[in-house]
Amino acid sequence: MGKLFGTDGVRGIANKDLSPDLAYKLGRIGGYFLTKGKKRPKMVVGMDTRISGDMLEGALSSGLNSAGVDVLYLGILPTPAVACMIKMLDADGGVMITASHNPVEYNGIKFFNDNGLKLTDTMEESIEEYILNNLDIDFMPVAGEVGRKIRIENPVRKYMDFLKDTIDVDLKGLKIAVDCGNGAVYKAAPELLQELGAQVYVIHNDPNGININVNCGSTKPEEIQKLVLETGADAGLSFDGDADRLIAADENGSIVSGDHVLAICGSHMKEKGMLKSNTVVGTVMTNMGLDICLKEKDINLVKTKVGDRYVLEEMLKGHHSIGGEQSGHIIFLDYNTTGDGLLTAIQLLSVMKEKNAKLSKLAGIMKEMPQVLVNAHVSEEKKKVYLEDEVIKNKIEEIEEHFNGNGRVLIRPSGTEPLVRVMIEGEDKEELDIYANGLAKLIEDRLN
Repeated sequence: MGKLFGTDGVRGIANKDLSPDLAYKLGRIGGYFLTKGKKRPKMVVGMDTRISGDMLEGALSSGLNSAGVDVLYLGILPTPAVACMIKMLDADGGVMITASHNPVEYNGIKFFNDNGLKLTDTMEESIEEYILNNLDIDFMPVAGEVGRKIRIENPVRKYMDFLKDTIDVDLKGLKIAVDCGNGAVYKAAPELLQELGAQVYVIHNDPNGININVNCGSTKPEEIQKLVLETGADAGLSFDGDADRLIAADENGSIVSGDHVLAICGSHMKEKGMLKSNTVVGTVMTNMGLDICLKEKDINLVKTKVGDRYVLEEMLKGHHSIGGEQSGHIIFLDYNTTGDGLLTAIQLLSVMKEKNAKLSKLAGIMKEMPQVLVNAHVSEEKKKVYLEDEVIKNKIEEIEEHFNGNGRVLIRPSGTEPLVRVMIEGEDKEELDIYANGLAKLIEDRLN
């Protein structure tokens, strides 16, 4: 990856790493590259609830306008709604200003192209080359060619209406607990669920610019577990700052992971003849319990590298309709091009309603196998050469032979830290702890 763009856009501490000057340049240069050659181009811009959003949006929009791009301003809206509005408003691209689940001091700028997809590495590198080398585009529109900022009327309403059309049942009779994380979904989530007929108990839906993700939302799942038990809800829904993922809880307060959601929704889609290519897409971190569950239901499981961008790439390549990660980033490609926490929530709730089943029973189709993750501390230079060491290689093979198909070893270097992550999965947690810590120590001893 480049020096500006990470796995999910440009991100850093607002007004320090991510300055208004940088936001302006990203808008001007990014907007130009995304809309080059188009007559009177337009891009949608949305943001989450953090206090630095106004500052960065003003700078970013100025940059876009200076490149002759009209800004269709959406205000506070979830990331997936921005991707959705690109198509709805026939825009040439979009930008979301968010740092997702990160603390309030952070913010980020995430671009989408005219298909609602994240930028290619090549496009990101082109934008970076200009900014990092202090270059400017040779394009300075004047007079009537300068871009304008146009406020879109009630985009939340448009997004909710779009979501309603993705299910053909109401949610009457269901009691739903919701933690909005004081983030971008604070309005859309409770209103949509109420309009669909559910009885809603909502917390952390009063953002003030500095309370986003603070002891709430998907980074603090204990909050939704507690609310479910206090209210006797049928399900709990917890969102992160930009609502592109969902952490769910069943009626007993037990967490329902993204892998469980893939099992529930994937198998239900197959029953309804809606599972394209009879395939669900996961990642290398997907729990083995999902492998077993889908195999029993004669559904294929394809695994990618960790990261929702890789899941989406595989889905587009294979024309698959559902994919996602343990963390709750679930993509329903028939409806949207990015993880969508609220879309995932109503898809999950609609399965509960159609089957007239408790969430715990639905989640029971997949037995989650214990996973143990241990970090081996190694130098940045050595973290990618662990498989070149015969002793490490032999030890991994020895552990996997011991599991005899009922467990696995996954070793991968960290993308951002001098670490090798050791994940071992199997049936006996105590045994996994011993193997994982032993293997991590061996990697440290051999590579340091």
